[in-house]
This record gives sequence, C-alpha cells and structure tokens, in this order.
Amino acid sequence: MNKAVEGKQFKKSVFSVLIFVFLIWLVKSIEYATDADFSSFGILPRTLHGSIGILTSPFIHGDIYHLFSNTIPITILGVGVLYFYPRIGFKIIVLIYLMTGFWVWVAARDAFHIGASGLIYGLFGFLLTSGFIRRDRQTLAISFAVLVLYGGSMFYVFFPSNTGISWESHLMGFVAGLFCAVYFRNE
Repeated sequence: MNKAVEGKQFKKSVFSVLIFVFLIWLVKSIEYATDADFSSFGILPRTLHGSIGILTSPFIHGDIYHLFSNTIPITILGVGVLYFYPRIGFKIIVLIYLMTGFWVWVAARDAFHIGASGLIYGLFGFLLTSGFIRRDRQTLAISFAVLVLYGGSMFYVFFPSNTGISWESHLMGFVAGLFCAVYFRNE
C-alpha cells in the first residue's frame, strides 16, 4: 500500500471511530442536560425490554469516569481494527458488537449492563489473537499498548469481583473477539 492510500485509510479509520466516540459523549451530555438516566436502556438479560440493550448499551455509561475510561481504548483499538483490516474491519466490529450484546443478554446476571467495555474487550481479543495467528507485529503492538494503558486490570475484570462492573460484558466481548480472529484468519 502506498503512502497516499495508507494516509487515506488512516483518516477514514479515525473519522469512523470518532463518530462513535462523539455519539457516546453526546448520549452522556443529553443525560446530564436533561437530568435523565438512560441505564434502563442497557442490557437486562432474558427480558424483552432488556433486549433493546443489545443495540443501545454501548452508548450508555454510568458516569464521566466510565465514559472517559472507555473513550481512549475504543479509539485506539477501533482505529487499529479499521486501519489494519480495511476490507473486514466494519464486519468485525459489527459482529463483536452484536455477539457480545446477545451473549450478555442470554447469559449474564440479572442487572442492567451498560457501556462500551464489551466492544473494547472484543476488539482487544480480536487484535491480540489475530496478531498471533497471522504473526503480525503491528496488531500485536496495538494490543500490547492498550494492555499497558489498562495495566493488569485488562484480565482481572474477567472475573466477578465488583457487582457494579459487568465482567460478563468483558468476558463475552473477549470471546467474541477470539471468535472473529479465528473466523477471519484467512481474510
């Protein structure tokens, strides 16, 4: 790929991810401006009402800290997937998004699950696994950069410890990322 094409692909990747980031910040801004709480639009497992959360939960965050802690990794990992996998990047993101939400709806504990963490862990799982499968240093480097940013908590949050954190979303997202890496290994 020549420099002009690489630059164009990078800009497209950044722009696409920043649209998502803008939307999650917009949702939190609307919540604050209207003194509303959108958490009831999260995933409430095994309920008809809670199934809407499969689509809406990644846009809803508990507070600014939750939103900020998701913004940086979703930006880095999202750009990584879209830039390094331009032909299949959007498919991967959509599959991880939907699989994670559905699996949380089917298997998680009875509580509202909100935030983009499941998607983040899915993208992380995809890039890490895909990097190993393909022996691609660039995707591995991105995953390890996020691992360093998150510290040891990247794996710690797969296990139940804090009832206020959806460890199920983290685990299901990571598994969705592994699935996508194996499924798309030859693309």
